[in-house]
Amino acid sequence: MSVYLVSVCEITNMTSGLKEYAQKSAELIQKFGGSYVTRGPASEIYEGELLTNKSVIITKFPDVESLHAFWNSDEYHAIKPKREGSGIYDIGVYQGAE
Repeated sequence: MSVYLVSVCEITNMTSGLKEYAQKSAELIQKFGGSYVTRGPASEIYEGELLTNKSVIITKFPDVESLHAFWNSDEYHAIKPKREGSGIYDIGVYQGAE
């Protein structure tokens, strides 16, 4: 069953490290069988304030094992520090509705 890695991010400091992190994490996501469903700020916000100044990244993986392989990989742990000090990140895993 598909699983989704959902990240709600508030970028407070765009750094060169964050730009490198974004590029390399996208390559790793693909390597581990994932693909982006959406990536960026809302084009419209209908209600509430929670999504103001936030970007949402939803990444689909074919199964939880692939997601765990990505998240726990040495390659990901090597690049993750590049986003430190660049914002606030809330990240969770959601099961697909198939």
